[in-house]
Amino acid sequence: MRRVTTILLISCMTLTACGGVRDTNWNPGNWFGGSTVEKRAKSAAAPQNTNPLIPEEQVSIFRRDPSKDDYEGTPIYTVTDLVIERSSGGAIIRATGLSQRQGAYDVRLRPQNDGEPIDGVLTYSFEAIQSTVLPQGTQRSRTVNAARFVTTQTLENVRSIRVIGATNTRTSARR
Repeated sequence: MRRVTTILLISCMTLTACGGVRDTNWNPGNWFGGSTVEKRAKSAAAPQNTNPLIPEEQVSIFRRDPSKDDYEGTPIYTVTDLVIERSSGGAIIRATGLSQRQGAYDVRLRPQNDGEPIDGVLTYSFEAIQSTVLPQGTQRSRTVNAARFVTTQTLENVRSIRVIGATNTRTSARR
């Protein structure tokens, strides 16, 4: 027991003595030193009126070009429910539908008329990518949900919201 106590005491004393080593090269935290400031030469190719804090736009595999939307969805068979929920800054349109077969994925509420209301009606198409080879399955396995946020500015001129499926349409009007 005395041996263990002696080793622990020596270890604690050694650890507390590390404060004197903090400014030496033995400390791995000092191996790279502090940072220095260097002035950057101006590039002749950069125009004078550009803001260096705003990066130039770069092409990336993580950003999609919205004009090149190759969505191959088809309308959902039946729209079973439509709920408009208030939220801060707008509303959330939540639709539930029933596809003809199992395996529908990438479900979307796609805006019609460029997302602008016509005669006070904001229209969306309820679409999904659907398989034609999978079995029909139970109603529960074919149920899909989609939601979309709409801002308060868009809702100013809207009296009702319409969601269109393949066989029916659901509409929710303001009270």
